Amino acid sequence: MSYLVIPDVQSLPDTRNIPIDKVGVKGLRYPIRVKDRRKGFQHTVGLFDLFVNLPHDFKGAHMSRFIEVLNDFRGEISMEKFQEVLEKIKLKLSAMSAHMNVEFPYFVEKKAPVTATPGLMSYTCFMSGSLAERFDLIVGVEVPVTTVCPCSKEISECGAHNQRGKVRVQLRFKKFFWIEEIIEIVESSVSSEIYSMLKRPDEKLVTEKAFENPMFVEDVVRAALSRLREKKNFPWYRIEAENFESIHNHSAYAMIEKDFSPSPECFPAASTLRYNGGI
Repeated sequence: MSYLVIPDVQSLPDTRNIPIDKVGVKGLRYPIRVKDRRKGFQHTVGLFDLFVNLPHDFKGAHMSRFIEVLNDFRGEISMEKFQEVLEKIKLKLSAMSAHMNVEFPYFVEKKAPVTATPGLMSYTCFMSGSLAERFDLIVGVEVPVTTVCPCSKEISECGAHNQRGKVRVQLRFKKFFWIEEIIEIVESSVSSEIYSMLKRPDEKLVTEKAFENPMFVEDVVRAALSRLREKKNFPWYRIEAENFESIHNHSAYAMIEKDFSPSPECFPAASTLRYNGGI
């Protein structure tokens, strides 16, 4: 059987002598399975960005090979698998470095605080990894929250303005953890956590709890940092809080970034590093 010879344009040489730092595919949706502390696993959909470096003498990268690698893992994209995926991308595309970002909704069943009515909360999770001489992985979660303004409560004769917000936490880590742990830390660092299902008795309790626990965005990031530091598992983290102000035409924002382990021991050579994480 004879096959039509098709030119491989991407592999042609390029004479401009300009290397490219990242080339690849963005916005690829793919079904994945992630770890769930209560159920073992849950199925969700990841939004992927996949990149490699391109040497100066190559015209282009073979984009279809990214999809081939992703398909090889059949949705098993976890902390443990992240380095393996990047190694295969490097090999498949003959690259010196590989990068992968994935963002996905993660669902947790939460019961209302008084009536125990169940409901599903959605949290946005993400992982961002790179592999060159060393492997680096950052894991994070974005948590919806509610806060009450301490200033408004102090100066108002009755009531205080409150608003929804979000807290975004990004982490490097040393050992196993569950993403639910980070969600719980964030939800304990705000005026009140948010629920998908509330009956009237639940709404009363949540409203009163938030009112008795007013917090600025500055309070939120400091409280979250203090609780994360107690875990002694995170050599680097970045915590952001944003309130969508209910009486202002702007958002309030605060951010803390801390790096407690800049030494090479925290990030061993790529050939020896294997993460055992909770996603």
